[in-house]
Amino acid sequence: MKVLHNSAILLAVAATALVGCGGGGGGGGGGSIAALGAGSAGATTPATATAAAATTATGSGSPLATGPAVANDIVDSSQAISASAYRDMASKLSKDAGIAYRYGSGDTAVDNTGIPTLYAHDPANPLNVPGRGLLPGTWQVGGPLSSDAGLYSTSSANLTYVADNPALRMGVTDLQVTGYQYNTFAQTPQLSWTAGGTAGGKIDSINAVTYKQAGIVSGDPVAIGRCEGQTGFCNQSLVAYQNGVIGTAGNNTANNKTTTKLPANKVPTSIAITNDNEFALVTVWDTTALKGQVAVVALAGLCNGCDPYSSSGIYNWWEEWAAAYPGLFNRGNIAFMKILGYVDLPGMTAPTEIAVTTGLNQWATLDQNTALGIGWNTPLTSQTNRQRFLSGGSYYNSYAKGGMAVVISKSEQKVAFIDLKPLFTYVNSVYFSGDQATFNTRMASLGQADNQWPYTFTQQPSQVPTVVKTVSLAQRPTAVKTSVFGGASRAWVATQDGTLHIYSLDGYANGGSAPAPAANALTEVGTVTGIGRNPTSISNSKGEPSGNTQTQVLVNSRTDRKVSWVRFASNGNSGSIVRTLQDTRLVDPIAIEDADNFATMGYVVSVADYAGKALRNYRYGPIIFTDGKACPNASSCPVTPTGNVAIEYGGAMAYEGKPFQVKTSNVP
Repeated sequence: MKVLHNSAILLAVAATALVGCGGGGGGGGGGSIAALGAGSAGATTPATATAAAATTATGSGSPLATGPAVANDIVDSSQAISASAYRDMASKLSKDAGIAYRYGSGDTAVDNTGIPTLYAHDPANPLNVPGRGLLPGTWQVGGPLSSDAGLYSTSSANLTYVADNPALRMGVTDLQVTGYQYNTFAQTPQLSWTAGGTAGGKIDSINAVTYKQAGIVSGDPVAIGRCEGQTGFCNQSLVAYQNGVIGTAGNNTANNKTTTKLPANKVPTSIAITNDNEFALVTVWDTTALKGQVAVVALAGLCNGCDPYSSSGIYNWWEEWAAAYPGLFNRGNIAFMKILGYVDLPGMTAPTEIAVTTGLNQWATLDQNTALGIGWNTPLTSQTNRQRFLSGGSYYNSYAKGGMAVVISKSEQKVAFIDLKPLFTYVNSVYFSGDQATFNTRMASLGQADNQWPYTFTQQPSQVPTVVKTVSLAQRPTAVKTSVFGGASRAWVATQDGTLHIYSLDGYANGGSAPAPAANALTEVGTVTGIGRNPTSISNSKGEPSGNTQTQVLVNSRTDRKVSWVRFASNGNSGSIVRTLQDTRLVDPIAIEDADNFATMGYVVSVADYAGKALRNYRYGPIIFTDGKACPNASSCPVTPTGNVAIEYGGAMAYEGKPFQVKTSNVP
């Protein structure tokens, strides 16, 4: 497999080599661009692990079609897979045809009849800061500009799009969706202040450009994933490309560069990351065996620009660990990845989307006695420190003990539930149990081979996640999301007819407590109707009510061109729509993401407008500056309503292509 990591972080554009930042190079990360393109010496392909399913027959995938495929699909009228259509679609997932397959419904989108044109608050004022001069970027709300930066914060985003000209654009970008500084608030999506040094700098992700220059990818992203939850923990997104490469996307302050690569016959369709960046889960179509799988990728975070294979130059980066510990909670600036293996999805050949939760509140990974991160301040080179994570120890509740991944197949109308407890149980035992000498030996063997740490499924099969249930649906599932932490643990599956199905995950994603599945777990406990036809995206609510990420989600309807806020009852089993966004500017909304709020509250949702070739922001609540400056309360900087709609247009960022996925997070 091709692998790029931080021993190759410095790219000499005029030369033909990647220069290492501290020796190492295990797993094929060091050396020249040509060597990277040739693959990783010594790396082996992790074995597939077949997981037993409780409610489906054994065997992989759906029956093969006996008749022709349905138009623009991969199945015939009986939902049987057409091998030829399956393989053909697998080659197009990053193109218009693939987007139409994954996110199309056959319904004609509604016109502008009855849809308002929302008030546009987008003056694009320059950041001409007293004493500092003109800075990159613009601002829209607050002011006047002050010389004091205040409680500076930005919500960073990574976005994928089908590029008009793939030779010119990568289809991956990093940007700022909201920002607070110098007594002002920016609610228009725009390039980060680090992009090329000016607001008009390069639109391509610098990480993606690096991979292109190294001959690893040429563009064509298929999916993007990022962990969810509290601010400051999900510092990078991962992008899955059409050629099977999975790579970091980067942002203004967290841009470690690392990649791994799926075998040529395993085509990625979606990607999700566990709460604290322990693992990435990638749904794949196996075009040889004609079966659906989930690739399990162990992740390790590290200080920015640091080499996972060398202790030289390691420094305290936001209390991150002082070494690469794949599969252990981290801040999300990923510096190492390794494919551990594949989980078969019995009865599912064509998975289209995945969501995952461990139920862990990321703030649990902070030392509550010192308000410092456990990682840097608790080196695992000490047996005493490692034992603090065992049952009865002071840090026992600070890490995930299990989790649940939920996979949907649109064409096959199925939902699969995957128990992650075996994976976490084994990996946690290596980090926290046993003697120090054995632990040190394992950590020193970090690498891509089966018998190097972290071990693959072939080497250690007890860690393989288990498919515990597969459910057939009456309608096509088009989007899935899981709760993050606290309260009722739920999965939400949207179907093409405009219904949000609520499934209980109680007991499977207990965060710091050991999993103990409830009797009614993995059953449908309720529905919400009226979310609009062909719902293509679900976002966890990050600003309301009261910053709780459990009791509300946002759902995008592509056909009805609207976004609905769905608020749930305290038991999580029912809900109602409390707000709806429609705007004539939204040509073709396909994906949504609620912006993080850190210090300053902003209440901004970003909408990827596919045919409109733009990312559009909308503010649906007041801005409140926590440091009490221009917007100290809800009445000083309220949203400007249009008629009876209390939502305003925050502006747009145009693209040379069609955006289809976006992920955001507050970053350090």
